[in-house]
Amino acid sequence: MDVHAPHADPMNVIHQQIMWDRLISVVEEQAQTLIRIGFSTSTREAGDVSAGVFNTAGHMLAQAVTGTPGHVNSMARAVVHFLDKFPATTMRPGDIFITNDPWKGTGHLHDFTVVTPVFRADRLVALFASTCHVIDIGGRGMGPDARQVFEEGVFIPIMRFASAAGTNETLLEIIKGNVREPVQVVGDLYSLAGCNDVGGRQLLKMMDEFSIETLDRLGDHILERSRVATLEAIRALPKGTFRNSMRVDGYDRPLDLVATMTISDDGIDVDFAGTSPPSSFGINVPFCYTEAYASFGVKCIIAPKIPNNEGSLALLRMRAPTDCILNAQPPLPVATRHIVGQMLPDLVIGCLGQALHGNVPAEGTSCLWNLFAFGGSSQIDADSTEMMRARVFNVMSFHSGGTGARPGKDGLSATAFPSGVRNVPVEVTEAMSPLLVKRKEYRTDSGGPGQFRGGLGQVMEVVSLDDTAFAISANYDRVDFPARGRDGGADGKAGKISLGSGRLLKSKGQQTIPRGEAVLIEMPGGGGLGDPFTRDAAAVAADVHLGMVSREAAETAYGVVLRGDHSVDETATAARRGHRA
Repeated sequence: MDVHAPHADPMNVIHQQIMWDRLISVVEEQAQTLIRIGFSTSTREAGDVSAGVFNTAGHMLAQAVTGTPGHVNSMARAVVHFLDKFPATTMRPGDIFITNDPWKGTGHLHDFTVVTPVFRADRLVALFASTCHVIDIGGRGMGPDARQVFEEGVFIPIMRFASAAGTNETLLEIIKGNVREPVQVVGDLYSLAGCNDVGGRQLLKMMDEFSIETLDRLGDHILERSRVATLEAIRALPKGTFRNSMRVDGYDRPLDLVATMTISDDGIDVDFAGTSPPSSFGINVPFCYTEAYASFGVKCIIAPKIPNNEGSLALLRMRAPTDCILNAQPPLPVATRHIVGQMLPDLVIGCLGQALHGNVPAEGTSCLWNLFAFGGSSQIDADSTEMMRARVFNVMSFHSGGTGARPGKDGLSATAFPSGVRNVPVEVTEAMSPLLVKRKEYRTDSGGPGQFRGGLGQVMEVVSLDDTAFAISANYDRVDFPARGRDGGADGKAGKISLGSGRLLKSKGQQTIPRGEAVLIEMPGGGGLGDPFTRDAAAVAADVHLGMVSREAAETAYGVVLRGDHSVDETATAARRGHRA
């Protein structure tokens, strides 16, 4: 359908736009239902979910505003795999399908995707899909230590979760028998099915109100309008080929992520040839997750207001050779694919920065700095007698470092970009475990200096109230290679993890926190943007007053001299800045 044709009925276009907006509200209600009824902290507290509606060919028509790019954009490709296994003609009312296949879902076993067909008068009209991260899936637990996906937990191929005859109890018994938190995990699976049911009922109600029998015309309108708008945004960009590379910590050795971006009149192509080969540990990234986060990074810059669907995503084409870490093949371990995959927006934004003359943000922490803590006999490498009296607990608490400075604005502190998940309140962690968060505060001077300052990381100090050791699974990056500044801005401060007594811990892998010790997690800051000596002196003084920047950094990094009351000494500042110039 050519929505720009001169003979197009304006009232019909407006009518379709109203239905499109209503469809987005339907999937947003689907996502909010998942959050309200979810069991795990990642779902109900952090919002680590996705929800969307698809046409009968498996093309995403609308996504919820609530959700993470890794889930939404990979889920956008997942539904076609369900249709390959269960063709639309074989689906029946009451069917619900499920998988946590990392290569056909969203990248690792901890994410379940549930797909529910919706029928109107016995005719299939749509498919609803949703995803969330469960707290445990068995195996070694959430960490990069495994050497094969088989060690990482229970692998559920695409299969029926339910039919008109009821739930697949055999499947549920297998899952319950292989996970450490069966109530939370099975509860989240029912929550996924339940939110899809809410979405389906709201869709049918909408179709009744607008007197439509199928989504065919509305779907064509949505996909074509999105495609045209995205194409217009791409055609406004400078054409050419741009290359960017980034070195990240890796597990046992550094990794190089390399992207070559070609902008043409018919779309944007990104090739990751030259990227480091796969790792022996679980930081490998299935291509579905690579595609999800790389597409998100491009879209954030070129078309942030155009809705995410098959029409807009199809113009962003990703390629990665099978011998690189960004296209990990089974049975490689992939449990913590987010550590590397969440770096991809910064990588592709670096390409776009060359096309747009640097008018893009600096790099940020990017990967999450979550607290994964464990207690109990099967989860800690310590004395067995101590393990027998240790309380069993399993905590997944989401936390973040700082984002990169943005054109015209400072970076955001303690904010998850690109994932968009929320920090989990410490009260929730403390209520669900014997852990006590003694300190949680901004990390002074962690944001990279610049005309616009990088966002700050945060510091967390965690102890156990029980007289036993506990364990953490560290899944962190930006420890050896911090977020880079841009256009003269300085790098953010690197992350650090240590015991309260001072001994450094590894940034990746499961480690024991000895009895009576604290673990200190110091999260990275984002890079700065622009020359720090051009930052407004009053803004530097305000940063010092708020504890975001130290007096020493104000003088050395920004060239601002402050009086005892934190006011700017204009004469001394002008002299210092003039001396450097």
